[in-house]
Amino acid sequence: MKTLAYAASQPGGKLLPFEYDSGALGDHQVEVKVEHCGVCHSDLSMLDNHWGITQYPFVPGHEIIGTIEKAGSYVTHLKEGQRVGIGWSSGSCNTCDMCMSGNHHLCAANIPTVLGPYGGFAERVRAQAEWVFPLPENLDPKMAGPLMCGGITVFSPMLEFNVKPTHRVGVIGIGGLGHMAIKFLNAWGCEVTAFSSHPEKEQEVRSFGAHNFVKSTDSNALAKYVNYFDYIISTVNVTLNCDWNAYINALHQKGKLVFVGVVLEPLQVNLFPMIIKQTIVAASPTGSPAVIASMLEFAARHNILPTVESFPFTDVNKAVDLLKEGRMHYRAVLSN
Repeated sequence: MKTLAYAASQPGGKLLPFEYDSGALGDHQVEVKVEHCGVCHSDLSMLDNHWGITQYPFVPGHEIIGTIEKAGSYVTHLKEGQRVGIGWSSGSCNTCDMCMSGNHHLCAANIPTVLGPYGGFAERVRAQAEWVFPLPENLDPKMAGPLMCGGITVFSPMLEFNVKPTHRVGVIGIGGLGHMAIKFLNAWGCEVTAFSSHPEKEQEVRSFGAHNFVKSTDSNALAKYVNYFDYIISTVNVTLNCDWNAYINALHQKGKLVFVGVVLEPLQVNLFPMIIKQTIVAASPTGSPAVIASMLEFAARHNILPTVESFPFTDVNKAVDLLKEGRMHYRAVLSN
């Protein structure tokens, strides 16, 4: 069956109609008719080949909501017509030590949705069944797409780094990832402090669940939080004109500074204060299938959805340009 998609033929190129044939459906695969697909900053990085792994023609899209059209002969837990979500990963080997220990997202043979071979800016997409997740009925499918990458990216380290409801937590960067982090952390029970260089966002950020708001460019404001936070998550994907050591100083003993945004430049940090307080600087990707399922259940229970702007697929380049220019109101979702 031929599938119509939107693809770029070179780094930074416009997304134009592109048709391909997926061939026979694998026994362990599911084919999903795409209804909605989020536009993630990782799509932009892949589109421009910032990470050096993009294959062209390139079809972005890995925050997919759709309905199952076909299921492989060995797929028993999903059925045709069921509404599901697909995120960054569309496959893993299921035999390595990472997969066997439940860490499929760390599998060395993990298959990104946008490299396996084509992503969700399309009529339909395929994935291994274990990476296809039933969407809870009370989550609006028009808005839920960004949970499949942005949502799990900020939710997974909450489990990995043992964030507790009693913890004081900081969120750096209140954009597409950061606003979802605030919503999850507030529902988790944490005291949440937002760090942003945009003071005009304060009222809206507090409506997401932030208890405190700090202008990140004000060094005096940050200095008031020395030894305060149990956990700080950095969601930014650009180099900040800031001193990361100030954020490390803001950590309580055994506190953790976790990066989920991809910043390509090296970090400059002083080890001695970290040794004295036994603090941790770490990074985190998305999450395993089990954690994604838990994230969706938690989001459904607490009615957590991203704040989105919607576009028809025919306006895909407009949505991409707005995101590149930093003019998107948190997240973009394309709809067929």
